Amino acid sequence: MTTDTIEPVHDSIVLINAEAQYSLWPASVAVPAGWSVVHQATSREEAIAYVEAHWTDMRPASLRT
Repeated sequence: MTTDTIEPVHDSIVLINAEAQYSLWPASVAVPAGWSVVHQATSREEAIAYVEAHWTDMRPASLRT
């Protein structure tokens, strides 16, 4: 899903939910319920690099053995 309302030039944060799924989020937007900040990035590229390094299994945590 893409949106035209979030510009990639803004500072980004990386969120994680209870299923250990990650999301890039604009730092200026409130964190939605059910998500927690795991990384405060200085750029979108840094946020992407963090997610690529840490989200190695795309399955939700409840489906992992």
